[in-house]
Amino acid sequence: MGAVELVALAGSVSLLAGWRLYLCVFATGLAMRAGWVALPRHLESLDILANPWVIGVAAVALLLEFLADKIALLDSVWDAVHTLVRPVGGALLALAIVDANDPAWQVVALLLGGGGALVGHAAKASTRAAVNTSPEPFSNVVVSTGEDVATAGLTFAALASPVLAVIVFVVVLVFSLAVLWIAGRFLKRLFRREVPPG
Repeated sequence: MGAVELVALAGSVSLLAGWRLYLCVFATGLAMRAGWVALPRHLESLDILANPWVIGVAAVALLLEFLADKIALLDSVWDAVHTLVRPVGGALLALAIVDANDPAWQVVALLLGGGGALVGHAAKASTRAAVNTSPEPFSNVVVSTGEDVATAGLTFAALASPVLAVIVFVVVLVFSLAVLWIAGRFLKRLFRREVPPG
């Protein structure tokens, strides 16, 4: 796997970790443990994710996130708490993907991973803030379930093929930036309407 593919894989996983950190860790670990994804030699550092303890802790955290994410307002509290957790997790996942012997790649991985997870997290949190303005509870469940399915599928795709990793990276980055732009405009209009005339 070349430098471009490694950066794309690190970027893909970190962007997706911004949506669902625990699902990324759990899905990657489970896929490796079950032999569904055979990692190349240079990604052997990700083997730690296949450890039963790591999979177990990720599964518990995933279950908590799955439940919290389906309840309006509780999902916003969960997102607020994870504003720091997801970028750190994304940075660590990206760091595990690149060459650990090269300090330059370590810095690139930390910046890319943390930044990517922060962009993914900001898109997710902005979407949730907009969805939570709806009085009915079903839109929250639909959006959350869509995030679950998309994160799992895109994580497996990025791990399965270097070409898919590049595609996933570009698609998720463009999607996240578009969501941020749209959610920002929506929230700006919403708060403009709620300000009493002065």
